Amino acid sequence: MSDLKVGVLGGGSWATAITKIITTNNQPVNWWIRNPETTKFIQQNKRNPHYLSSVEFDSSKLNISTNLLQTIQHSDAVIVAIPSAFLKDTLKDLPIDCLKNKIIVSAIKGMIPGENLIIAEFFHLHYQVPLENVVVISGPCHAEEVALEKLSYLTIASKGEKNCQTICSLLSCNFIKTVPSDDIYGTEYGAVLKNIYALCAGICHGLGYGDNFQAVLISNAIREMKRFVDVVHPITRDINDSAYLGDLMVTAYSQFSRNRTFGAMIGKGYSVIAAQLEMNMVAEGYYASACVYNVNKKYKVDMPIANAVYNILYQKVSPIVEIRLLTNSLN
Repeated sequence: MSDLKVGVLGGGSWATAITKIITTNNQPVNWWIRNPETTKFIQQNKRNPHYLSSVEFDSSKLNISTNLLQTIQHSDAVIVAIPSAFLKDTLKDLPIDCLKNKIIVSAIKGMIPGENLIIAEFFHLHYQVPLENVVVISGPCHAEEVALEKLSYLTIASKGEKNCQTICSLLSCNFIKTVPSDDIYGTEYGAVLKNIYALCAGICHGLGYGDNFQAVLISNAIREMKRFVDVVHPITRDINDSAYLGDLMVTAYSQFSRNRTFGAMIGKGYSVIAAQLEMNMVAEGYYASACVYNVNKKYKVDMPIANAVYNILYQKVSPIVEIRLLTNSLN
């Protein structure tokens, strides 16, 4: 493992948490962050000033740079933790072949807006990365609990068994357990959908619905997720596994869930723009809602919860009216 050169792209909370995990294992990290002031602060103070600032890094294990191409070139495994809405623009000046023979690890729980692609498809179609070389990191896991070294589990999914095991070993430590999976499509779509459902849970909380209703909402949500992923990528999977049900539960209920927080603001009457400005973080469920809605035009899966969120966010239907209608379709 010590021979593997690892790069992390992104300066947010999840990129910071992943860098903490890797350096905990005494593995050096090539860390790309766009903002020069942030890179300078981390080099001088061993902390990210904007995200998970309680985490202190061993500076001897960090090679921080604002040069994206150089970071990629110096890494065998590239862990991408850039919000999906900004990924395409961030990578647009890279040469197509710069990711050749790299292990591309997606720590993005979202889809590419406008193209409606999950991240594995994006790298495969735009950068000719074989699907066997794409690895997906999924939860249930919040960056904030990683920072506190609370025991957490990560699902590591890939069609390439060797690459899957490599990344499992890279991220395993005394507070992280890794679970291998070959369900790259189900894992990615599950991570996308749980953000939409958590956003809905937040909307309902903002409207004053209680725990009794939330339990009904989430039990319906996991069935809705199963219907969708089984149609999009029909393989044998247990939707009750942690990668699906566990990730949904932690995102729908946790105080750290930015999607639930975003939804709660919408339920309380904030506009989308006002909620985004106040959070100062990306809620992937917002972009995912439109992507899933458009993807489902092809599959026509019955998705009342996802449709309700889309109607509220993009069709400007009143949350009060839309959720009241939704309650009539749940059981």
